Amino acid sequence: MASAAPTMAHQNRKVARIAAAAALTMLGLGYASVPLYRMFCEATGLNGTTQRSSAEQAAGVKVTGQPITVRFDSNIASGLPWRFRPEQVSQDGRIGERKMAFFIAKNLSDRPITGRATFNVTPEQTGVYFHKIQCFCFNEQTLQPGQEVRMPVIYYVDPEMLNDRNARDVPEITLSYTFLEAADSIAPGTAKTRAKPLDRVALAR
Repeated sequence: MASAAPTMAHQNRKVARIAAAAALTMLGLGYASVPLYRMFCEATGLNGTTQRSSAEQAAGVKVTGQPITVRFDSNIASGLPWRFRPEQVSQDGRIGERKMAFFIAKNLSDRPITGRATFNVTPEQTGVYFHKIQCFCFNEQTLQPGQEVRMPVIYYVDPEMLNDRNARDVPEITLSYTFLEAADSIAPGTAKTRAKPLDRVALAR
């Protein structure tokens, strides 16, 4: 019986080490889950997450005769003193065709503000087929007091959508953006990434 106590203590320490290791593993998974979930959404189009393509990839896409309308929606998060709107409400095009749309943003405050745009498309099943070649949402945008910018998005709808029975009959896709202030928004008097000028090379065939 004398040796039972050390043996029990040893087992308790072993269990404690295993529990601590499990806790650290779960903590690590918690930190990794956000980027992993984002990567999963980008790969599958889950929750209307759109895809990102290069101009070279887009150049090999065949334009079809199938019409598609893309409607644009804009939103501002609470507390962000900006005005944000699409230059036009919708665009008609063909599946596979590269199109360019513009959004207008203006800083209504008296301080520089860095904004970040989140986005999605509806219906959700079209997200995996909606490709953006150039978009202001790829980078944070810093607007100076009173500054107004015209920001482009260049996109196309992948013809593969026509092979998906859950998406091929969709006549209209809504592309929605919401601007919110970046967590590390700049302080007055400093500079950061500013709204970038339009790169027309991305649209050229």
